[in-house]
Amino acid sequence: MTLSKDTRIKLEKFHRDKRAWRSFLTLIALFLITLPAEWVCNVRPLLLVVDGRPYFPVLFTYSETDFGGRLPSEPDYKSPLFWRLLEGAPPATKAVASTPAPDGETGFSLGLEDFEDGGTDGAPPAAEPGFSLGLDDFEDGPPAAEQKFVLELEDFEEDGPLVEPAPQAMPGEKPTGPRDVWVLWPPVRYDYKYIPTHSETGRIVLAAPYKRLAPDGESHLASSLRDGHYLGTDDRGRDVLARLVYGFRISMIFGISLAVTGTLLGCLIGGTQGFFGGWIDLFGQRLTEIWGSMPRLYILIILSAFLTPSALLLFLILNLTAWMGIAAYIRAEFLKIRNLEFVKAARAMGVSNFSIMWRHILPNALTPVITFFPFEVTAGILSLVSLDYLNLGVPSPAPSIGELLAQGKNNLQALWILLPTFALLTGALTLLTFVGEGIRNAFDPRRAA
Repeated sequence: MTLSKDTRIKLEKFHRDKRAWRSFLTLIALFLITLPAEWVCNVRPLLLVVDGRPYFPVLFTYSETDFGGRLPSEPDYKSPLFWRLLEGAPPATKAVASTPAPDGETGFSLGLEDFEDGGTDGAPPAAEPGFSLGLDDFEDGPPAAEQKFVLELEDFEEDGPLVEPAPQAMPGEKPTGPRDVWVLWPPVRYDYKYIPTHSETGRIVLAAPYKRLAPDGESHLASSLRDGHYLGTDDRGRDVLARLVYGFRISMIFGISLAVTGTLLGCLIGGTQGFFGGWIDLFGQRLTEIWGSMPRLYILIILSAFLTPSALLLFLILNLTAWMGIAAYIRAEFLKIRNLEFVKAARAMGVSNFSIMWRHILPNALTPVITFFPFEVTAGILSLVSLDYLNLGVPSPAPSIGELLAQGKNNLQALWILLPTFALLTGALTLLTFVGEGIRNAFDPRRAA
C-alpha cells in the first residue's frame, strides 16, 4: 500500500514527537507481552516430557490416565500427588501386615491365630479382653459350637507407621516405576483462576510478596515468593500477577474493539446524515438526542437483572452509545465536504452516492476519526473497569482490573493488590493520552510541519 505525501508527512511529525512515539512503543510492547497470556502465566506446563514422549498441556487437555494414573479427569500439574505419580512413587498408605509392628508401635494386623478355631489342643483359647463378634450375634438360637472372629482393641489404634509399598500395577494399569521426566514451565506458574491447595509458607489467601508481621503481633509471615507468587495472592488465593496480565489483555482488547465498532457505526450514521442532509439529517439528529439521553448505567442494571452478565453483553450494550461522539464529527465533516467542487464534479460524472461517500469524502474526513481513536480506546477501558468495580461487569472468576481495585478497596492492608493494579491502570491510560495528543498534533493542519 502506497501512502500519500500528506500522510507520510503526518506520520513523520508523529515520529518526531518523542513522548508520543515512546508511549506508543511501550503500549505495543505491553500488549504483545500480555497477548499470549496463556504462555506467560499458566498452571499447565508448556512442555512435559515423560520417558521421551512429549506432552503439550498448554495446548491440549490430557487426563491422568495418559500419565499412568487411574482418574479420567485432567490432573493438577502443581499437585505433589501428580509428581509422585510421575516419579513412580504412590502416596503413603497405612501398612497392612501379618507381622508385628516395630518395637513400641502398634498397627492394624491380622494373624493366623485370629482365624483358628481353638488352641493347640482344640479347646477354645483363654478369654482375652477385646471386641468380639460371634455367630450367635446373627442367629436366633445358640449354635452347638461357637466360632468367633476376634478383633483386638489395639488393632484399631491410629498411630500405625506409614510405609510406602512397592509400586505394583493394577489390572489394566501400566506398571509404575522411576521415569525420566523433564518439564518446561511458563514464567509465572499460575493462571488467573487457580487456587492452590497447599503452600510452603502456610498462607494461601492474601499472601504478601514480602515478609510481614503476623496478626498475633509476635511471629512473622513468610513471603509468597517461596510459592511463586511474585505479587502475592488476592482474597481467594489467586495469583495477583496472573490476574493483572490477563486483565490487562482483556481491557485492551475490549477497549480497542469498542473503539473500532463505535468508529464504524459513527462513520456510517454520521456520514449518512451529513451527506444527504434535509429530513434524513433532522430525523437522525432527533433520534440521536433521544437515545443519548438514556443513561447506560441504568440500562446495564436493568439488563443484568434478567440476563447473565458477560463480556459480549457488555460489549453490545456499550456499543449502543459508543458511536455517538464520532458520528457528530463525521456528520460535520460530510456537511462541509459535500459542497466542495470535486464532489460536485463526481456527481456530474454520474458517480453513485456510495462511491462518492466512500472514495471521495470519507478519506478527507478521517482526521477526527484518527485523532479521537486513542481517546475512544481510553473511554472503553474506563467503562469496563468502572462496571467491574461496581460488580456489574464480567462475572468471577474472569480477570478484571476493576475487580482487583474493588479487592484493594476492601482490603486496604493488602497493598500488593491495590498499588500494582492502580499503577498499571493509570500508566496505560496515561500512555494512551500521550499517543492521542501526538496524533492530534500531527494531524492538525494549523501546526507547522
